[in-house]
Amino acid sequence: MSKKMTEIRWHGRGGQGAKTAALLLAEAAIDVGKYAQAFPEYGPERTGAPVRAFTRIADAPIRLHSPIENPDTVVVLDPTLLDVVDVTEGLPSGGVVIINTSASKQEMAAKLRQQDQLRLYVIDATKLALETIGRPIPNTVMLGALVGATEVLPFDVLVEDLRDKFSKKFSPSIAEMNVEAVKRAYEEVKKA
Repeated sequence: MSKKMTEIRWHGRGGQGAKTAALLLAEAAIDVGKYAQAFPEYGPERTGAPVRAFTRIADAPIRLHSPIENPDTVVVLDPTLLDVVDVTEGLPSGGVVIINTSASKQEMAAKLRQQDQLRLYVIDATKLALETIGRPIPNTVMLGALVGATEVLPFDVLVEDLRDKFSKKFSPSIAEMNVEAVKRAYEEVKKA
């Protein structure tokens, strides 16, 4: 009997890295023998425009090729989206919502439908990104938070995959800054 497919919907704004985070997670899953897919959905391609990205991870081939309507987890890179988008749409009772915000968990819960039926995590990913990589791009931080909250992949797998990819694409020092961001987010969410 095969395990259930994990479906993650990412909400962000153009330039925050939602598409990149979705792809990095899928690539890490594939690198450990899972089946995965990741793709974005957006309207006008411009910085600041709302975007959605999707990641599916499974133990068996994925035959579904459509946007995720009933995610297990929702990752929100920009909390202002809660005022214009129902990020919990299709999320089942017990679903996970992870929000990048400096606001409290209670403040964010008040903005969500079915708030008492969700597993809500908040993390100031933008602040962590500034402290670790020197740029206000929260995507790798949110990957650490996601793995901490859901254990969708083993943490060490994510870290090594990011270290390898960022070292090859950018430099070992940029890779280590991103690894530090992921580690701090993972630890912070684990404490919540």
